[in-house]
Amino acid sequence: MTPEIIGGLSHLPSAASLTAWSCLAPALAPDDSAVAFVSDRDGSPRVWIQPVGEDAEAWVVDTGPQPAVDVSWAPTGARLAVLLAPGGGEHTQVWTVRPHGGDLRLLSAPAGGSAALVRWTGRGEEVLVAETSAAGHTHAVLADAATGGRQVIAAGRLLWPAAISRDHATMLLRRGPRGRRHMYVATLVAEALGAHLPSGERPLLSGLPGSTDAGALSPDGRTAYVVSDAGRDRAALLAVRQGADAVVLAERPDAELDRFALSADGRRALLVWNEHGRSGLDVLELETEQPRPLPPPPADVVTSARISWDGTLAVLAAESPGDPSHVLLCDLDRGGYRRVAGARRLATAAGAELVRFPARDGLVLAAWLYRPPHVLGPAPFLVFLHGGPEDQERPTFNPLYQNLLAAGIGVLAPNVRGSGGYGRAFRQADDRELRFRAVDDVADCVAGLVRTGAAARDRIACMGWSYGGYLTLAALVTHPGLFRAGVTVSGIADFETFYARSEPWIAAAAVSEYGHPETDRDLLRALSPLRAFDRLAAPLLVVHGAHDTNVPLYEAEQVVDAATARGVPCDHLFFEDEGHEIRRIGNRISFVTKVVDWLTNRLHIHGAG
Repeated sequence: MTPEIIGGLSHLPSAASLTAWSCLAPALAPDDSAVAFVSDRDGSPRVWIQPVGEDAEAWVVDTGPQPAVDVSWAPTGARLAVLLAPGGGEHTQVWTVRPHGGDLRLLSAPAGGSAALVRWTGRGEEVLVAETSAAGHTHAVLADAATGGRQVIAAGRLLWPAAISRDHATMLLRRGPRGRRHMYVATLVAEALGAHLPSGERPLLSGLPGSTDAGALSPDGRTAYVVSDAGRDRAALLAVRQGADAVVLAERPDAELDRFALSADGRRALLVWNEHGRSGLDVLELETEQPRPLPPPPADVVTSARISWDGTLAVLAAESPGDPSHVLLCDLDRGGYRRVAGARRLATAAGAELVRFPARDGLVLAAWLYRPPHVLGPAPFLVFLHGGPEDQERPTFNPLYQNLLAAGIGVLAPNVRGSGGYGRAFRQADDRELRFRAVDDVADCVAGLVRTGAAARDRIACMGWSYGGYLTLAALVTHPGLFRAGVTVSGIADFETFYARSEPWIAAAAVSEYGHPETDRDLLRALSPLRAFDRLAAPLLVVHGAHDTNVPLYEAEQVVDAATARGVPCDHLFFEDEGHEIRRIGNRISFVTKVVDWLTNRLHIHGAG
């Protein structure tokens, strides 16, 4: 049945969604007078500063032509630390700059590797940085933004420096691959020439299955606060004090702790819960260990949260399907929210509906359903698969979805097994040999979608980004004939070439998810869709960034060559100035326009206004 589209679709904010700018990674000035954040409001992600006073004008901080990824304000207020991504790729660098521009200095840029901004230490203008070499070896470095001085304080593979005490005597280190991470407390001993080296490491939550992904230290270093699902199914906040067992500070049976922020004085924490995809907030007074719920935020999903230096305010990045990522200030005592930066809401954007489908083995899968307005009868649909695989589809702002809906194409965005947000058992339900079940989940979601009556059975396409791109290819070759077309963005096609060409640390971290490239060679070949391309029937669109070192461009090139050799129609869109993400607005417009036009033609949409 061909859907009928009633009237024109100009009421949908398709064009506005393409050019709507976002605000990410906000950080408050120490005196709460202004917020620094990353925004693409002039076409490319750069650092902006917005005074919090009424009718105050924002200004851009000149850090050069490279896209910005993160920004953090020094406790002195005199400098910003900025994370830049040269060429839009994955090899990021840490720089420092004055809030009004000037005195731009490079702090960390390992040759052939990548630097990451962890946090200011609270002592002077020293910042904790993680440097990962081309060989996958990580150094934790104390960098002095004022003098340029450097001290290496820890090193290792699959290592991350989570926190350091204000006196630089205690450090919190994370080690291990994805889904199997563990946290350690290390005592730093001053050596000759001022170097600090770990004298030993004490494991936290040792012997418990699960993963500890985030943590912070009290200012004196005596208490470690960690977000962990070790020994439990859902991530909670635990405190581990010197010489004592871990204490659960905050835990919920119906939600996972998504993120938390600790005040500089260590007295208060902000908790952001993942409540079936949407965000809920609590304030935790650490002296009494009593959480206090905050009013629901005026947006569906909080993607970043930081507490002001005095602990009275929180600054949030938040978004919804019709509201691009923006900056909110939250009064932690009174519970009110105030929007201080961001593009206008798109009032007529289509919202998301939470639905659930059973998989063939009985596991319940959640998905977000976007119905195209003013379409009578079953509509063409795109099944969109997120990355990770431990990422999660949530009701966030997505210009692609809004433009597909404007073209009369619905979107189903499921969380198949392996997704985050539903507990450790669900997240690990696709590990290694179990990944074949995740591929079948895609087909089961299609069956559930058709049963709702929303989708035209013979006009369904599949698309995914990163791991979702892999899952798209795997579903196309495992269930040929299920989809009319496929789109893969930055996706893995063959695990052998992925392991050989990806960043060493990314490859090492992926072993627990997919399998070892040597000892699990047969499994990885069976999981690789490129090795089953004789079953490919649906036409493909392949999208990739030339500077992608996470999933290298070679994966996309193999797909194009293999599909073309078999006579399967295959188009491609390669960006010469992007990496694993699409950061620039101009490229976003090209990407969304290409995908929507390509799917409209493949799904034979008629009557679009």
